[in-house]
Amino acid sequence: MPDRLLLRLAPFGFVLLWSSSFIGARVGLRHVTPLLFVEARLCLSAALLVLAMLVLRRSWAVLRGRWLHCAVAGVLVNTVLLDPAHVAMTRMNAAPIALIQTLNPLLTAALAWPLLGERLRPRQILGLALGMAGVVLVVGLAAARSPVQLDLALLTGMGVLGLVAGTLYFARFCRGVPMLEGATVQFLAAALAGLLAVTLFETPHADWTAPAIAATAWNAIGVSLGSMALYLLMLTRGSAARATATFYLVPGTAALLAWALLNETLSVLTVLGLAVSSVGCWLVSRR
Repeated sequence: MPDRLLLRLAPFGFVLLWSSSFIGARVGLRHVTPLLFVEARLCLSAALLVLAMLVLRRSWAVLRGRWLHCAVAGVLVNTVLLDPAHVAMTRMNAAPIALIQTLNPLLTAALAWPLLGERLRPRQILGLALGMAGVVLVVGLAAARSPVQLDLALLTGMGVLGLVAGTLYFARFCRGVPMLEGATVQFLAAALAGLLAVTLFETPHADWTAPAIAATAWNAIGVSLGSMALYLLMLTRGSAARATATFYLVPGTAALLAWALLNETLSVLTVLGLAVSSVGCWLVSRR
């Protein structure tokens, strides 16, 4: 019963934590360059996981030769997704970025059929369509009034392709890997890849004020560790299409959090879009 309850609550926890990352990033990027902000987040996450491995006396041997698969998935799902999105977020609003990231469920569902044999029923296809419609309701009007620059949109889209590839790769090669050991390898690899990105593409700068430290800590512990643990749990116990369908709820939830925490206006369109996305996510996720 506890496992079944956790699986039922996991999508809601994931959406809440992942949506909060946009607010944390908004605060952190005022004081830290984007690639360095992501690297600090990944390094802190990796350090905490290594500490947990040592305290719990876990062995790397349980990976049984699949450490390289975990490393590849970790780089794709974390570094390749987060670096482009944070660079784009310095010059464009979070809402269009969240909209572009909702391409993840469509691409994952489309590719999971031939690659993983996960067939979609007509009800689930309808759910995916409703999810996209809800997202368009939430941010479509804002995006139309302020067109997204093509280069930044393509940059964010490249990150989404990394998330799609990492999701399918994990579902294909990493199911059955113990959660803590697998996540530790993923974040260590992601941190190494992030360090390479900082070295090659950025002149790092940081003003480590209290808000910057708090934003980094939250995005590392609450988002990178908390939300990704729930995401990997959903991938391990269910289908890739069901796990990624929760991304449809992110733009609306992020808008709600911005209204509650940053006093941003919450329109009727946002509420309607969130409701439509919720119905779509339910149709895809229900058995």
